[in-house]
Amino acid sequence: MNSVYTKIAGAASDAAATLEALTNWTAPAVPENIPHGDMPGDKIEIGEDHIKKAGVIFPELAKELVPVLKANPYQRAVIAVCGGSGVGKSEIASVLSYMLGEEGVKAYILSGDNYPHRIPMYNDAERLHIFRESAIRGMVDAGDFTAERFAEIQKWQQEDTDADKAHAAENAWFQSYLEAGRKGLEGYLGTENETDFDEVSAIIDAFKSGADKIWLRRMGRDESALWYENVDFSDKQVLIIEWTHGNNDCLKGVDVPVLLNSTPEETLAHRRARNRDGKTDSAFTTMVLEIEQDKLASQAHKAKIICAKSGELLSQEQYQNLMKGQN
Repeated sequence: MNSVYTKIAGAASDAAATLEALTNWTAPAVPENIPHGDMPGDKIEIGEDHIKKAGVIFPELAKELVPVLKANPYQRAVIAVCGGSGVGKSEIASVLSYMLGEEGVKAYILSGDNYPHRIPMYNDAERLHIFRESAIRGMVDAGDFTAERFAEIQKWQQEDTDADKAHAAENAWFQSYLEAGRKGLEGYLGTENETDFDEVSAIIDAFKSGADKIWLRRMGRDESALWYENVDFSDKQVLIIEWTHGNNDCLKGVDVPVLLNSTPEETLAHRRARNRDGKTDSAFTTMVLEIEQDKLASQAHKAKIICAKSGELLSQEQYQNLMKGQN
């Protein structure tokens, strides 16, 4: 992917010097309808909270970008704005891009949600299939499976409650179903089985190698909504990837991971308000968010900047202490 491309002649501007010279920086007023990520149909609603957080992040981001830009012959750098679903990645990435542009450093926002192997409907179905297949097999391996118990499980599956921990409180044998199902799901979510990390890594490599145009994927929510667009990067110094998996070990080439922290409960509340999918209240969705949060926490040590839900920047030690308090 993107193996053949022409290169820009050199650095479009001295972006490193521009950011290095920033002193007593004041956040600019952010107008409505600023450019945002390239996910088709994504709803971006930028509020004062997003602008405030971006304003806190920006000075530290500028400092982190300076040595990266200096080290690249094309003065290019890659940022990943990552965090749980609904934490504000798209909005904050948009504001950071605008703030960079106001300083003369142009950025492009790439949505990682364009790069799963399956469209959302099929990916949601694959997640549920893997959970249930792994769960039933786990019961068999544990010696807990019987025809009578399966009849009960089928009823819960039809009700979409078979990921509910409350069932195990009343039926000890159901614990093996939950544990095996969760383990199977952990082996799929945020892995190369679910997402084409190689393609995104190739895009990052092409950008940092001076590509002036790159073919980028577009994924909608139905079978016919999958296409590519040849995007002009000739005047861009920064690529911002807004993505839950932006700090994932499978993704190569990110220079400055920015983690937006939130709890699964906060994430679920935001998803309800955003109405991103049709089953935000299900026990299965809750399990997905818990696994997502666990993976974000396991990768957090690589983040260069961590912003709390309250809007303050956290050190690695402060983040770890905060997360311990949530367990």
